[in-house]
Amino acid sequence: MIIHDISKDTLTTPVYEGDPETVVDSLMNIDNGDEYNLSAVSMCVHSGTHIDAPLHYCQDGISVDKIRLSSFYGICTVITVEGILTGIDMERLLPYCKRRIIFRGEGRTFLSWSAAAVIAESNVVLVGTDAQSIAPDFDETKTHMILARAGIAVLENLNLENITDGEYQLCAFPLKLGGLEAAPCRAILIEQEKELEVWEFE
Repeated sequence: MIIHDISKDTLTTPVYEGDPETVVDSLMNIDNGDEYNLSAVSMCVHSGTHIDAPLHYCQDGISVDKIRLSSFYGICTVITVEGILTGIDMERLLPYCKRRIIFRGEGRTFLSWSAAAVIAESNVVLVGTDAQSIAPDFDETKTHMILARAGIAVLENLNLENITDGEYQLCAFPLKLGGLEAAPCRAILIEQEKELEVWEFE
């Protein structure tokens, strides 16, 4: 079994334009003569690798702590595509994908509203991306709204640099932040190693 960490460092990853910067305050420090180290972090819940809940764009959508935990764990499909995917693109891709889909595109792959609409009509429970947002900047609201109304979790800002296309076991549980629209998570992909063939001799 190979475990791939596909999370970005929350403290060092650039934040989405307009979001507050992540700030770390050292409250206690052994180097300063304190008995222990103690830190406080001020951050946006959309910093680094995180889960967007339906509440992010839909006022009557569920918060991140209410999403079924099974959405964040299970077989997923990693697929490399670039550009803004349309509904026609998704109709072609969905037959080859599991219920959790991660788009790998070096931060340049997005879902249009029509792609989101096709996904919303499928059995997909989670979509992920290595971009800061699942939607292009000119279509943020409509794409997110469609996914939100379908109850689909969104996993954003992944590090997929060393990941190849294929099927993996995804584990991306968000922090339990009751009532909020998003939460940071530690996302990993589990890859089963190919077993050596066992030869039997008569």
